[in-house]
Amino acid sequence: MSNNLLAGKVGIISGALNEESIAWKVALKAYEQGARFVLTNAPLAMRMGEINKLAEQCEALIIPADATSMEDLEKLFSGAQEHLGGKLDFVLHSIGMSANIRKGKHYGELNYEWFQKTLDVSALSFHKMLAVAEKQDAFNEWGSAVALSYIAAQRAFLDYTDMSQAKAVLESIARSYGQRLGKLKKVRVNTVSQSPTKTTAGTGISGFNAFYEYADKLSPLGNAPAEACADYCISLFSDLTRYVTMQNLMHDGGFSTTGISEEIVDAITQYGETKA
Repeated sequence: MSNNLLAGKVGIISGALNEESIAWKVALKAYEQGARFVLTNAPLAMRMGEINKLAEQCEALIIPADATSMEDLEKLFSGAQEHLGGKLDFVLHSIGMSANIRKGKHYGELNYEWFQKTLDVSALSFHKMLAVAEKQDAFNEWGSAVALSYIAAQRAFLDYTDMSQAKAVLESIARSYGQRLGKLKKVRVNTVSQSPTKTTAGTGISGFNAFYEYADKLSPLGNAPAEACADYCISLFSDLTRYVTMQNLMHDGGFSTTGISEEIVDAITQYGETKA
């Protein structure tokens, strides 16, 4: 249902790969709420995904960009403003990649060149986006930039390896650039720490299904689905959250503040009885 929360607003949405992607769902919700936007992803990801289908559904232009390339980002932001007819109201950063995870490297044997690439793609790209936006004065006042994060930025999780550091850097960038852009242009910068979600990237992590079930049992509300995360992002793009900035916002059904749940106790008890 549309409430026209984003009527008249324009922006950039990055990272939509396929229908499982949170960015894909954000794009559909933004379109439903009256926004116009440009879609972007790396050329390789575009070849692997289905972004053309999304662009058709949302009547959106696609501007390919490698988010680690300042040249590509400058073309993206200038091209988006030209196509949309003015400055931007929102930007979604939904970008993450770890070759170490993809190739099964445990934390003690990380390939450091790949680690640096993880940081560049998954975190520094957010700084680069915001730096280009600042340089081009690309945001309208009270604009909003949102990046997707994960609780592994604060806590240790098996098999998340170098992405944990990338998410920590991502959240730090949001705070630092949130302070800067808030002063310069009243632009808000936040991260959303989402529940484990069955996206292409998420399910590529070893042991993901077991952890997904664990988080679902621990969270009082259960795991937050991708559609609900998209709704949350829309609220952060809207004027309803004008004074929310420099925050890492937990969207996880209560997982981050729950010690233990009845379901977990029952599961452990049943396991103990089975062993006995």
